Amino acid sequence: MHSSSTLLFEAPNWMPDGQLIVNGDGRLFRVGSELQEIDLGGVPAINNDHVVSPDGTTVYVSADDGHLYAVPFDSSGPRRVTNDRGPGFHHYLHGVSPDGKTLAYIGLEQVDGRRIANVWTIPAAGGADVQVTNDEYADDGSEYSPDGKWIYFNSERASTTPGHAQLFRLLVTTGEVEQLTFDERVNWFPHPAPDGSVIAYVSFPSGTLGHPADVDDVRLRLLSPGEEVRELGTLFGGQGTMNVPSWSPDSQSFAYVAYPL
Repeated sequence: MHSSSTLLFEAPNWMPDGQLIVNGDGRLFRVGSELQEIDLGGVPAINNDHVVSPDGTTVYVSADDGHLYAVPFDSSGPRRVTNDRGPGFHHYLHGVSPDGKTLAYIGLEQVDGRRIANVWTIPAAGGADVQVTNDEYADDGSEYSPDGKWIYFNSERASTTPGHAQLFRLLVTTGEVEQLTFDERVNWFPHPAPDGSVIAYVSFPSGTLGHPADVDDVRLRLLSPGEEVRELGTLFGGQGTMNVPSWSPDSQSFAYVAYPL
Protein backbone atom coordinates (compact mmCIF):
# COMPACT_ATOMS: atom_id res chain seq x y z
CA MET A 1 0.00 0.00 0.00
CA HIS A 2 1.17 3.53 -0.78
CA SER A 3 -0.48 6.60 0.75
CA SER A 4 -0.20 10.37 0.47
CA SER A 5 -1.88 13.37 2.08
CA THR A 6 -0.59 15.81 -0.55
CA LEU A 7 -0.85 14.05 -3.93
CA LEU A 8 -4.23 12.97 -5.33
CA PHE A 9 -3.68 9.39 -6.51
CA GLU A 10 -5.98 8.11 -9.25
CA ALA A 11 -6.27 5.26 -11.72
CA PRO A 12 -3.54 2.75 -10.79
CA ASN A 13 -2.24 0.57 -13.62
CA TRP A 14 0.24 -2.30 -14.01
CA MET A 15 3.21 -2.60 -16.32
CA PRO A 16 3.71 -6.01 -18.02
CA ASP A 17 6.76 -6.53 -15.76
CA GLY A 18 4.60 -6.16 -12.65
CA GLN A 19 5.54 -2.58 -11.79
CA LEU A 20 2.68 -0.34 -10.69
CA ILE A 21 2.09 3.16 -12.05
CA VAL A 22 -0.44 5.74 -10.86
CA ASN A 23 -1.81 9.11 -11.92
CA GLY A 24 -1.37 12.10 -9.63
CA ASP A 25 -2.29 15.74 -10.20
CA GLY A 26 -1.96 15.55 -13.98
CA ARG A 27 1.22 13.47 -13.94
CA LEU A 28 2.24 9.79 -13.89
CA PHE A 29 4.42 8.04 -11.32
CA ARG A 30 6.06 4.66 -10.83
CA VAL A 31 5.15 3.27 -7.42
CA GLY A 32 7.93 1.80 -5.29
CA SER A 33 9.50 2.63 -1.96
CA GLU A 34 9.46 6.18 -3.36
CA LEU A 35 7.34 7.69 -6.14
CA GLN A 36 9.27 8.24 -9.36
CA GLU A 37 7.74 10.64 -11.86
CA ILE A 38 7.50 9.44 -15.46
CA ASP A 39 8.70 12.04 -17.96
CA LEU A 40 5.80 12.73 -20.34
CA GLY A 41 7.93 14.92 -22.59
CA GLY A 42 5.89 18.09 -22.44
CA VAL A 43 2.45 16.53 -22.97
CA PRO A 44 -0.26 18.78 -21.47
CA ALA A 45 -1.47 17.81 -18.01
CA ILE A 46 -3.25 14.46 -18.19
CA ASN A 47 -6.45 13.23 -16.64
CA ASN A 48 -6.69 9.81 -15.04
CA ASP A 49 -7.21 7.80 -18.26
CA HIS A 50 -4.09 5.99 -19.42
CA VAL A 51 -3.07 2.52 -20.64
CA VAL A 52 0.24 0.74 -21.16
CA SER A 53 1.07 -1.01 -24.44
CA PRO A 54 1.12 -4.83 -24.17
CA ASP A 55 4.88 -4.88 -24.83
CA GLY A 56 5.50 -2.36 -22.06
CA THR A 57 7.34 0.16 -24.24
CA THR A 58 4.75 2.94 -24.34
CA VAL A 59 2.13 4.58 -22.17
CA TYR A 60 -0.87 6.14 -23.88
CA VAL A 61 -2.49 9.06 -22.06
CA SER A 62 -5.52 11.34 -22.28
CA ALA A 63 -4.45 14.96 -21.98
CA ASP A 64 -6.47 17.92 -20.80
CA ASP A 65 -6.35 19.38 -24.32
CA GLY A 66 -8.77 16.61 -25.34
CA HIS A 67 -6.27 14.46 -27.26
CA LEU A 68 -4.52 11.11 -26.79
CA TYR A 69 -0.73 10.88 -26.81
CA ALA A 70 1.75 8.00 -27.08
CA VAL A 71 4.71 8.45 -24.71
CA PRO A 72 7.56 5.92 -25.15
CA PHE A 73 9.32 4.98 -21.92
CA ASP A 74 12.68 5.39 -23.67
CA SER A 75 12.25 9.20 -23.49
CA SER A 76 12.29 9.53 -27.29
CA GLY A 77 9.42 12.00 -27.06
CA PRO A 78 5.61 11.99 -27.19
CA ARG A 79 3.45 11.67 -30.28
CA ARG A 80 -0.14 12.83 -30.63
CA VAL A 81 -2.33 9.93 -31.76
CA THR A 82 -5.74 11.49 -32.26
CA ASN A 83 -7.22 13.68 -34.96
CA ASP A 84 -9.02 17.00 -34.68
CA ARG A 85 -12.72 16.20 -34.68
CA GLY A 86 -14.02 19.70 -34.16
CA PRO A 87 -14.42 22.11 -31.26
CA GLY A 88 -15.39 20.53 -27.96
CA PHE A 89 -14.66 16.91 -28.94
CA HIS A 90 -12.66 15.14 -26.23
CA HIS A 91 -10.96 11.73 -26.32
CA TYR A 92 -10.90 9.69 -23.09
CA LEU A 93 -8.70 6.61 -23.29
CA HIS A 94 -9.58 3.32 -21.61
CA GLY A 95 -8.26 0.35 -23.59
CA VAL A 96 -5.63 -1.05 -25.92
CA SER A 97 -6.09 -4.20 -28.01
CA PRO A 98 -4.03 -7.27 -27.04
CA ASP A 99 -1.87 -6.90 -30.14
CA GLY A 100 -1.17 -3.26 -29.26
CA LYS A 101 -2.44 -1.98 -32.60
CA THR A 102 -5.72 -0.29 -31.62
CA LEU A 103 -6.85 2.05 -28.86
CA ALA A 104 -10.42 2.11 -27.55
CA TYR A 105 -11.60 5.49 -26.27
CA ILE A 106 -14.72 7.39 -25.37
CA GLY A 107 -15.50 10.30 -27.66
CA LEU A 108 -17.34 13.03 -25.79
CA GLU A 109 -19.00 15.79 -27.77
CA GLN A 110 -21.60 18.49 -27.30
CA VAL A 111 -24.67 18.09 -29.53
CA ASP A 112 -27.41 20.70 -29.22
CA GLY A 113 -26.30 21.45 -25.68
CA ARG A 114 -26.21 17.77 -24.65
CA ARG A 115 -23.13 15.72 -23.77
CA ILE A 116 -22.99 12.64 -26.01
CA ALA A 117 -20.46 9.88 -25.24
CA ASN A 118 -19.80 6.98 -27.63
CA VAL A 119 -17.21 4.23 -27.98
CA TRP A 120 -14.57 4.84 -30.65
CA THR A 121 -11.34 3.18 -31.78
CA ILE A 122 -8.22 4.49 -33.48
CA PRO A 123 -4.97 2.82 -34.63
CA ALA A 124 -2.28 3.26 -31.98
CA ALA A 125 0.08 4.40 -34.73
CA GLY A 126 -2.42 7.07 -35.79
CA GLY A 127 -5.01 6.95 -38.54
CA ALA A 128 -8.75 7.04 -39.08
CA ASP A 129 -11.16 6.92 -36.15
CA VAL A 130 -13.92 4.30 -36.13
CA GLN A 131 -17.14 5.03 -34.25
CA VAL A 132 -18.19 1.78 -32.56
CA THR A 133 -21.43 2.94 -30.90
CA ASN A 134 -23.59 5.64 -32.42
CA ASP A 135 -26.45 6.57 -30.13
CA GLU A 136 -27.46 9.01 -27.41
CA TYR A 137 -26.87 6.65 -24.48
CA ALA A 138 -24.09 7.58 -22.05
CA ASP A 139 -21.26 5.08 -22.69
CA ASP A 140 -17.89 4.95 -20.90
CA GLY A 141 -14.99 2.73 -19.83
CA SER A 142 -14.34 0.97 -23.16
CA GLU A 143 -11.76 -1.81 -22.74
CA TYR A 144 -10.76 -4.84 -24.83
CA SER A 145 -11.16 -8.45 -23.73
CA PRO A 146 -7.89 -10.43 -23.43
CA ASP A 147 -8.59 -12.15 -26.76
CA GLY A 148 -9.50 -8.90 -28.52
CA LYS A 149 -12.92 -10.17 -29.58
CA TRP A 150 -14.99 -7.93 -27.30
CA ILE A 151 -15.01 -4.35 -26.08
CA TYR A 152 -16.37 -4.07 -22.55
CA PHE A 153 -18.00 -0.81 -21.44
CA ASN A 154 -20.62 0.67 -19.14
CA SER A 155 -23.74 2.32 -20.50
CA GLU A 156 -27.10 3.75 -19.49
CA ARG A 157 -28.78 2.08 -22.47
CA ALA A 158 -30.75 -0.46 -20.42
CA SER A 159 -32.70 1.99 -18.26
CA THR A 160 -34.77 5.15 -18.52
CA THR A 161 -33.53 6.18 -15.06
CA PRO A 162 -30.86 8.89 -15.42
CA GLY A 163 -27.39 7.66 -14.51
CA HIS A 164 -28.35 4.00 -14.14
CA ALA A 165 -25.30 2.49 -15.85
CA GLN A 166 -24.81 -1.26 -16.21
CA LEU A 167 -22.01 -3.33 -17.77
CA PHE A 168 -22.05 -4.48 -21.39
CA ARG A 169 -19.76 -5.96 -23.98
CA LEU A 170 -19.75 -5.48 -27.75
CA LEU A 171 -18.58 -8.07 -30.27
CA VAL A 172 -15.94 -6.32 -32.38
CA THR A 173 -16.73 -8.18 -35.60
CA THR A 174 -20.49 -7.57 -35.64
CA GLY A 175 -21.28 -4.78 -33.17
CA GLU A 176 -23.64 -7.09 -31.26
CA VAL A 177 -24.12 -5.84 -27.68
CA GLU A 178 -24.64 -8.10 -24.66
CA GLN A 179 -25.72 -6.88 -21.22
CA LEU A 180 -23.72 -8.31 -18.29
CA THR A 181 -25.16 -6.81 -15.09
CA PHE A 182 -28.80 -6.28 -14.18
CA ASP A 183 -28.96 -4.92 -10.63
CA GLU A 184 -30.21 -1.81 -8.87
CA ARG A 185 -26.76 -0.28 -8.36
CA VAL A 186 -24.81 1.88 -10.84
CA ASN A 187 -21.95 -0.16 -12.32
CA TRP A 188 -18.83 1.32 -13.98
CA PHE A 189 -15.44 0.52 -15.50
CA PRO A 190 -15.39 -3.22 -16.34
CA HIS A 191 -11.83 -4.59 -16.27
CA PRO A 192 -11.41 -8.17 -17.55
CA ALA A 193 -8.59 -10.10 -15.88
CA PRO A 194 -5.71 -10.95 -18.26
CA ASP A 195 -6.65 -14.64 -18.11
CA GLY A 196 -10.31 -13.85 -18.86
CA SER A 197 -11.57 -15.51 -15.69
CA VAL A 198 -13.42 -12.57 -14.08
CA ILE A 199 -14.25 -8.89 -14.54
CA ALA A 200 -13.46 -6.35 -11.81
CA TYR A 201 -15.60 -3.22 -11.60
CA VAL A 202 -16.80 -0.44 -9.30
CA SER A 203 -20.40 -0.21 -8.18
CA PHE A 204 -22.03 3.04 -7.03
CA PRO A 205 -25.25 3.44 -5.00
CA SER A 206 -28.53 3.50 -6.87
CA GLY A 207 -29.35 6.99 -8.14
CA THR A 208 -25.72 8.03 -8.72
CA LEU A 209 -25.21 10.28 -11.74
CA GLY A 210 -21.95 9.66 -13.60
CA HIS A 211 -18.90 8.48 -11.63
CA PRO A 212 -18.39 11.15 -8.97
CA ALA A 213 -15.61 11.38 -6.41
CA ASP A 214 -16.05 11.11 -2.63
CA VAL A 215 -18.90 8.62 -2.52
CA ASP A 216 -19.36 6.80 0.77
CA ASP A 217 -20.69 3.48 -0.54
CA VAL A 218 -18.51 2.45 -3.50
CA ARG A 219 -18.14 -1.31 -3.82
CA LEU A 220 -15.47 -3.37 -5.52
CA ARG A 221 -16.98 -6.35 -7.29
CA LEU A 222 -15.98 -9.30 -9.45
CA LEU A 223 -18.25 -10.66 -12.18
CA SER A 224 -17.69 -14.30 -13.11
CA PRO A 225 -18.96 -16.17 -16.19
CA GLY A 226 -22.63 -16.95 -15.68
CA GLU A 227 -23.23 -13.49 -14.16
CA GLU A 228 -22.20 -14.47 -10.63
CA VAL A 229 -21.24 -11.36 -8.63
CA ARG A 230 -18.77 -11.47 -5.75
CA GLU A 231 -18.48 -8.48 -3.44
CA LEU A 232 -14.94 -7.73 -2.26
CA GLY A 233 -15.39 -4.64 -0.13
CA THR A 234 -16.81 -1.16 0.36
CA LEU A 235 -14.81 2.06 0.35
CA PHE A 236 -14.99 5.84 0.19
CA GLY A 237 -14.06 6.81 -3.35
CA GLY A 238 -15.41 6.61 -6.89
CA GLN A 239 -13.74 8.83 -9.47
CA GLY A 240 -10.10 7.72 -9.57
CA THR A 241 -10.62 4.47 -7.67
CA MET A 242 -10.32 2.15 -10.67
CA ASN A 243 -10.77 4.06 -13.94
CA VAL A 244 -8.27 2.12 -16.06
CA PRO A 245 -7.10 -1.51 -16.50
CA SER A 246 -5.68 -2.35 -13.08
CA TRP A 247 -5.07 -6.12 -13.04
CA SER A 248 -1.65 -7.54 -12.27
CA PRO A 249 -0.19 -9.48 -15.22
CA ASP A 250 -0.73 -12.82 -13.43
CA SER A 251 -4.46 -12.10 -12.83
CA GLN A 252 -4.00 -12.68 -9.10
CA SER A 253 -4.72 -9.14 -7.90
CA PHE A 254 -5.84 -5.70 -9.02
CA ALA A 255 -4.97 -2.22 -7.81
CA TYR A 256 -7.38 0.47 -6.64
CA VAL A 257 -7.39 3.77 -4.75
CA ALA A 258 -9.44 4.53 -1.65
CA TYR A 259 -9.86 8.00 -0.20
CA PRO A 260 -10.43 7.57 3.54
CA LEU A 261 -11.55 10.63 5.49
